[in-house]
Amino acid sequence: MARINLEAVDADGAVREAADAVSGDTRLSFLRKAGVAGGAALSGSALLGVLAAPAMAAGSGRPPASFGSGDVGILNYALTLEYLERAFYNEATAKGKITDAKLKAFLKTVTRDERAHVTFLKKALGSKAVKEPKFNFMGIPSDPAKFAATAYVLENTGVHAYLGQAGNIKLPAYLLAAASIVTIEARHAGAIASINNAAIAPSGSFDTGFSAAKVLAAVQGTGFIV
Repeated sequence: MARINLEAVDADGAVREAADAVSGDTRLSFLRKAGVAGGAALSGSALLGVLAAPAMAAGSGRPPASFGSGDVGILNYALTLEYLERAFYNEATAKGKITDAKLKAFLKTVTRDERAHVTFLKKALGSKAVKEPKFNFMGIPSDPAKFAATAYVLENTGVHAYLGQAGNIKLPAYLLAAASIVTIEARHAGAIASINNAAIAPSGSFDTGFSAAKVLAAVQGTGFIV
């Protein structure tokens, strides 16, 4: 893809901007609220339900303006989410505490894929890509049960986030690129659901798109971005 020339934006600031744009439960930590941070490992739609939101109409729920305008803003929004996933799986890989065979195989695959997604999006954006925030996952990647529960939320959230922007992407090449990523995120979600004995399709027969504000506020609420 050709490089896109817009002013650089601050990913962490954009996340906070989105968090400030909403109120109520969306400001709470979806992991703490789901019991993950406290040690419980919920499964199925009970955990994902913390992020539940009405289906967003096509063309609505765009990322904050600080991510950039048009398709650039959407790609930077996607890159911020991919940074989060990559950092989470990189830490789990580095800590080496995931030893269950199925979970370890899942980790190997998603670590590879999320690294590739970040590389792909950064290349598309060139010098205008948002900077990677600093993360603190509070030991979750070292705890197999918490890791599995959190991965389930992250992967399903990725699906909802990409789908939420499908109606906003203007360039066919970018839409195709986003589609090629969201299908992988969906495969990840199905794989970790099978491992967790959780709902493979928590939204039913048709997935729903989440607004960028909803997703970013929930991510901010985790406390993962420092």
